[in-house]
Amino acid sequence: MAGMDIGIDLGTANVLIVVNDKGIVLNEPSVVAVDNRIDEVIAVGHEAYKMIGKTPKDIEAIRPMMSGVISDYDNAEKMLRGFIEMLGNKKGMGKIVMPRIMVSVPTNINDIEKKAVQDAVKHAGAREVLLIEEPIAAAIGAGIDITVPGGNLVVDIGGGTTDIAVISLGGTVVSKSIKTGGSKFDLDIIRYIKRNYNVIIGERTAERIKIDIGCAYRRREERFIKITGRDLTNGLPKSITVSSLEIMDAMSDSVGQIVNLVIKVLQDTPPELASDIAERGIVLTGGGALLYGMDKKISEMTGLRVRLAEEPINCVALGTGIALGSVDILEIAGTV
Repeated sequence: MAGMDIGIDLGTANVLIVVNDKGIVLNEPSVVAVDNRIDEVIAVGHEAYKMIGKTPKDIEAIRPMMSGVISDYDNAEKMLRGFIEMLGNKKGMGKIVMPRIMVSVPTNINDIEKKAVQDAVKHAGAREVLLIEEPIAAAIGAGIDITVPGGNLVVDIGGGTTDIAVISLGGTVVSKSIKTGGSKFDLDIIRYIKRNYNVIIGERTAERIKIDIGCAYRRREERFIKITGRDLTNGLPKSITVSSLEIMDAMSDSVGQIVNLVIKVLQDTPPELASDIAERGIVLTGGGALLYGMDKKISEMTGLRVRLAEEPINCVALGTGIALGSVDILEIAGTV
């Protein structure tokens, strides 16, 4: 389908794709599986994710994104090409030929990282590549009118990064980014289990723990989960039970880093915009925003009202898709 516009939320954990007015048409893990014997992609997305930690020596399941940017250029390109081909196989889509693609990127990434994204997407089949900062896209996707004069504070907690920005008149006034997000929470859990139980678990198990019992703020009722890992003493499988309080403790430093950065952005915000934010509150987006109690934790530490966006995981992708229809306005504001 020639002339198609595509919006991509190119995340560390997941890739979401929006096509024109169709909404989100693809939501897949940011994973590609490669057969190194023949240098050929054998799976992308969910099918590749199932292979993590379970592949034979000649097949590798790779996450080519790290901390919100491309860490493995060749495999990122292969993954993107696979997703675009996947779109073409969907019913009613037709063959996708040289689309214009807008990609969301973390705020404050450098020119080399930007060029890596642009080149990878271009080589995956785009005729034109536009970039938009994730907090801007997240704000648009959360239903915020970013074109009006007035401060809005958006905290987008993704898989690899947390991007925080004060937005007014279509542009970013103050912004900061930290390489802490959902993947760092998983790593915190893996390290805690290893240190306290002498048991090794994989990232999929850590993610399940985070989703099921993880919290940034103490739960009203403590929760428990039974997991199985490998005992470092004898190498055999071992089952243990961990509590939500333990997992909150495991992630406390990373959660604290995010909260402290929110406070720093507020401290750097001009007084008039700070007044707007005090009235409107803070908007949370991204998959990491779903961590139990994250809104309560930020609210407690800032004294401000914190609102979880209606579709936090989808906000950046939806906003990127909407922004494609307003490129001229955003270019004037210097946003894309």
